[in-house]
This record gives sequence, C-alpha cells and structure tokens, in this order.
Amino acid sequence: MIDRDAVRSNAKYLRNVRPVDPEEICEYIEGTPHPAVVREALRKEAFDLGLVERDDGTFVPVDDDPVPYRDWAPTEFPEAHAFRFEDLLAERHGANWHRGESGDRLREEIRRLKEDYYYQNDVEYDDDAALGYGIYHLPDYYAAVGYVLDDLAENGLLPRTLRVLDVGAGTGGPALGLHEYLPEDSLVEYHAVEPSASADVLERLLDGTRSNFGTRVHRETAEAFDPSSVLPEGEGFDLVLFANVLSELDDAVAVAGRYLDFVAEDGSFVGLAPADLNTSTHLREVERALAPADGGATVYAPTLRLWPGHVPSDRGWSFDVGADVSAPAFQRRLDEAGEATEGRTPGDGTFANETVQFSSTVLRRDGRRRVDVTADGDRYAKMAEMEQHVTNRIDLLAVKLSGDLSAGEGSNPLFKVGDGSEAVEHYAVLTKRDALNEAVARAGYGDVLAFENALCLWNGDEGAYNLVVDAETVVDRVA
Repeated sequence: MIDRDAVRSNAKYLRNVRPVDPEEICEYIEGTPHPAVVREALRKEAFDLGLVERDDGTFVPVDDDPVPYRDWAPTEFPEAHAFRFEDLLAERHGANWHRGESGDRLREEIRRLKEDYYYQNDVEYDDDAALGYGIYHLPDYYAAVGYVLDDLAENGLLPRTLRVLDVGAGTGGPALGLHEYLPEDSLVEYHAVEPSASADVLERLLDGTRSNFGTRVHRETAEAFDPSSVLPEGEGFDLVLFANVLSELDDAVAVAGRYLDFVAEDGSFVGLAPADLNTSTHLREVERALAPADGGATVYAPTLRLWPGHVPSDRGWSFDVGADVSAPAFQRRLDEAGEATEGRTPGDGTFANETVQFSSTVLRRDGRRRVDVTADGDRYAKMAEMEQHVTNRIDLLAVKLSGDLSAGEGSNPLFKVGDGSEAVEHYAVLTKRDALNEAVARAGYGDVLAFENALCLWNGDEGAYNLVVDAETVVDRVA
C-alpha cells in the first residue's frame, strides 16, 4: 500500500517548482514504490491537487483559463467510440450481431423504444434495449450536448477544472460529447447516475476516455442517489446534467429541484430533451417550475426572460437543430441487414438516425444570463399585452426560438420568438427580406433580436400572434 499522504505532500511542493514526475517522487516515499504505482496514485489525487497528466507521464497544474468557445457542429461520431461500442455488440452477439436473430431483436427494441417515447409509456432497459438505445441515439445525443456547452463557453462559464454529475446518463452519448468538447488539458471529475442495464454500455465507453477525465458510475436511481456523498463539504458541481431523462421521472420537478441545490454557486444545471412535442414541452414545464418569477434559479439560456417578474405560460414547444451526424458503421449495418417487410426495405434509413434536434435549458444560481438584456416598457411592447397591439406596428425585443418553420419553397420564412412573458405562441413572419431585416433569418437559436415597426396580427387558425416583418421593418441582433 502506497503512502498517499506522502505522494500528495511531494506533489504539492513540486507543482510550484517543476512538472511532477512519478519517477522523481518515488525516491522520496518510504519503500521506493515503482513509478507506475506513484503515477496511479497521482491520477487518483489529480483533481484535488489540480494537476493534469501530460503525454510524457508528468503532471502539471491545470490552466486557470476557462474552456474556449468551440462553435461546435460535429458531422461524424468519433471512430474510436464507434469501434469500442461495436466491439461490445460483437462480444454480446457475435461478429454478425446485426444479422439473424440478434439483429431482428435489436431492430425490434429500437421500434419499441420509439413507440414507447411517442406514446409516453414507461421505458425499461434490459441488455438488448440498452444496446438498441445506444445504436440509435449515441451519435445524436453526443452531438446535442456540445451546442449547449457552447452557450456556456462563449461567456467563459465552463471551467477547465470541472466536477460533473450526469443524472440518467444512459449509454453515454452526452458523456462522450462532453469528453470531446473539452480541451485535452481539462481536468474532469465525472459522476454518472444510471441504474439500468445502460450502465454496462456506459462503463465500456467511458473506458476509452483520457486519463484526465476521471469517471465513476453510480448504479442508483436519481431518486435514491445522494449527491452529497461524492462532494467535499461545502462544494457543489460545476455542471449537473439531466439529458433525455426528465420525461422518465415520476416527479421531475422534485427530483431536478433537489439536484439543483447541489449545483455550485457559479455552476450550471443543464436539461436536454428530444425535440418532440411531449418531451420538449415537459422540459419547459420543469424549467418554469425551477425558475419562477419570484425567485429560484435564473434561466441562462435559451428561453431568456426579458421582462423581470414574468414567466412564459405558452405551450413552450421550442427546439434547436444541429448539423446532421453521418450514420456510423454500426447504424448502417443494422439498417442494411434483415428481411424486407411491409413498410420497410433494408437500407432505407429506418435505423440510421442522422438528425440532431433537441430542446434544452440552462439554469444558474448566480443570476447570470447568456445575454444580459432587459426590455424597457417605455420603448418596447410586451408579449403578455400583445392583444392590445393587434393591427398596429410595434417595436419589441424577442429571443429567436426556432429555425425556419415554414412549409418550404414558396412559403414565407417563419420563426418562433418569445420574450419570457408570452401566454400564447408568437411567430415572426418574414414577408419581404432585405438588408435591414434579414437578421431575423440569419440570427442563431437563442439570439436576442430588436424589432422596429413590425406589424402585429392575430392568427386565429393557429391561435398565435404573427409579427410581420416586411419592407417597413428593421430587425437588429442585439447580442
């Protein structure tokens, strides 16, 4: 047994002098342990010591600078993770895992999972269900999380030394996205809470993470796990992640609220959900419960509250769209195998999921927002009072909350917008695009826009307000 206290004290002294070298430290420890044993001890102490391991095997202090903005838009799932996952499939079902009985079973599991999500049935994950879930969702969940991390990194709010709690971690898509997003010199203490058979897949994939990305999987339910059991006294998590799991909890508000209490004062709570109506609007319900008008957390992004004291009460269906991620080999193999059936031809893309669409929320306890903008009642119209502005031209501030939702060619571009006070949906309709108003089309999801002289109309067919952007309208991106 190595003297861990001696390793720590030597590392604390040397870290301020020169790179910490296990081959040097072993000379100062009783019994002169092998350098490999010292290196492993340093890895276990690295997070508390603030040390990252370099390629040459030495350890140096982690950079104090925050994680830089990435402008994340992956189009492929990393091969190293794909190979590791397919190795697991081959171990479980043989080299031809995608064919015969095992292939049929995996395809059936994916069909069942899709149906359960659509009809909001309870979802249970046995071994094959976990593998089917991984086949279909690893790539898009891997991609989705990075877009949210970009929102934090652009304001320097993602530290290089990062303590993470991933609740309902599933088979590991978000964990791998986090791993690839962060620089190699980041220092991460990653905890996953996952009680199902998905934890077996997760652990296998986490085996491929770098040494400075320390991982631990807790096979407990979100309701049963005690976050304080893995936290030093008085500290919190820099990032608490609920990715694609809130809709599976019996009382999502209560569970998420309990975990929010364990977010560090300068940390972030991130919720992700599939973009479909039920899971997306459920995410907004949780967000609004955790960030009420009279206190609680602050919505950092994307659904900013531009009017203090207001919380939106519309349906809240809003989602972002990322770049497509090419189907990895394991998706293509499963998709191309099997027999033709009614409604399916092998290779038709039924089991190749390349679309990245997701809803998200980022909550913080320090009052920070992605864009620090507040509407002025003397200058701007408020969506909560839009009824009194119908048929009038108005000025307003709004957050862009969708891509183009129009029917396509020949239709006017249509974008969902909100200001945090709306009781029904509001859409910006671009009827005449020019240099003075094209910001409504060019702006990104979550950007704040200032509209000048937009025409307010009521759309009775849709039960929503249309803000007509035409040749008389000016739209500027505020931030």
